Amino acid sequence: MELRFDRIPETALDWHARGQGAALATVVATWGSAPRQAGSQLAISGAGEIMGSVSGGCVEGAVVVEALEALADGRPRLLSFGVADETAFEVGLACGGRIEVLVEPVGAAPDALDPELLRALVAARTGRQPVACVTDLTNWERALLTPDAPGMDARFRADQSGRDEAGRMITLHNPPLRLVVVGGVHIAQALLPMARLAGYAPTLVDPREAFASGDRFPGETILHDWPDEALETLGLDARTAVVTLTHDSKLDDPAIIAALKSDAFYLGCLGSSRTHAKRLERLRAAGLDDAQLARIHAPVGLNLGARTPAEIALATLAQITLALRGAR
Repeated sequence: MELRFDRIPETALDWHARGQGAALATVVATWGSAPRQAGSQLAISGAGEIMGSVSGGCVEGAVVVEALEALADGRPRLLSFGVADETAFEVGLACGGRIEVLVEPVGAAPDALDPELLRALVAARTGRQPVACVTDLTNWERALLTPDAPGMDARFRADQSGRDEAGRMITLHNPPLRLVVVGGVHIAQALLPMARLAGYAPTLVDPREAFASGDRFPGETILHDWPDEALETLGLDARTAVVTLTHDSKLDDPAIIAALKSDAFYLGCLGSSRTHAKRLERLRAAGLDDAQLARIHAPVGLNLGARTPAEIALATLAQITLALRGAR
């Protein structure tokens, strides 16, 4: 089952639909050692229930009070909090900082967050469609934008929520990152848990049940389908990385072809330079062109001098991170 690391907008919409009332609090900007980055959210119900966070616990109480007042008067507000050094230390920070938080009640009031817009946002998230909620902080006008809107593609790629030059708050809702690993080998045993720690929802694909067993990969999502069929079922998109590790062209090549025909942001393939040269010959014979083949990272991973399976997994995850976050 795919991981969704938060259900904050969904929870706010549910509370509103039930008639409990709901507000969304969003981190606009931080200074110093604030523990939550811009775009982090907290949902607050009319009964004072919460889901999510905007800090390490040091300002949530004040935000809840403001959110309940916003639900009463239907007006959003932009809040600024200073976190003292002693308070910061109590919640696990080395020093204090400042946090700016936008609080928006959900409702029909002129400046409130329109429930229909929130419903459209939730639908996009459910469909793994990247979307940004853009709020003008001067007049409270709002819109949903996609990566093809002017100036938005770079923000989506960098996961960069926050205030823009025009004074608008841009809250990104990117689909969760996924990693599909083809081949239940030793490298995969290290790579999958590493990827999860880095924020990916990993899936292991290998029709060989002796390799991809629950004993070898406890708690992991495992598909025993043929790799190209599994990748088609998963639906690769621009938030998905693919790594092939089997050393068996009958398994790796169908997965590679499927990945190269998708929007996956990364494709890495295990094997030496000589193995990769032979792989390229097969893929060209299968009809792939040089532009497609240039997307393959092989031998897989950054050149860290890795030797052990765990080191190769580390180098692979580092290369995936560079592909996702590096300069473009």
